[in-house]
Amino acid sequence: MYQPTPSSHFQYLLSHTSPSAIAWIHGNASQPQLAGSVKFYQTSYGGVLIEAEIFGLPNIHMTGSSNFYGMHIHEHGDCTMPFTQTGNHYNPGNMPHPQHAGDLPPLLGNQGYAFQVFYDKRFLVDNILGRSVVIHSMADDFNSQPSGNSGDKIGCGVINPVAV
Repeated sequence: MYQPTPSSHFQYLLSHTSPSAIAWIHGNASQPQLAGSVKFYQTSYGGVLIEAEIFGLPNIHMTGSSNFYGMHIHEHGDCTMPFTQTGNHYNPGNMPHPQHAGDLPPLLGNQGYAFQVFYDKRFLVDNILGRSVVIHSMADDFNSQPSGNSGDKIGCGVINPVAV
């Protein structure tokens, strides 16, 4: 007998509903081709389904390349270039890195393109509205304090609610 799983619910959200919030990502002056979106879907499981699709990552011109890039939710939603006003990682629990609520899985860029979907139960969509999603030039090392030594901020987008 078929038993629905969270995955069934997540697939339905992605294919049949609108996200609760979205961050439209744009690149900095050195990465103007970088663009994409990070969508946030509130789930009935008490967490958030996150879908990231990013184009124009720095390895775009390296045929067959794959690189990791850090991705975090930052405290402030100010994506004025050069993205110096985004503040620290979103960290309402005052946890050490990498347990900040804003510590997200790294993006795997394949010749400049990254797509990933994951579930996170450390915040609700309402908690992150008005904050920013930041893409970094290097992978997070999941060790260095306070923020993972993930390099320059190369992309940024403010998390805004989606009007229904």
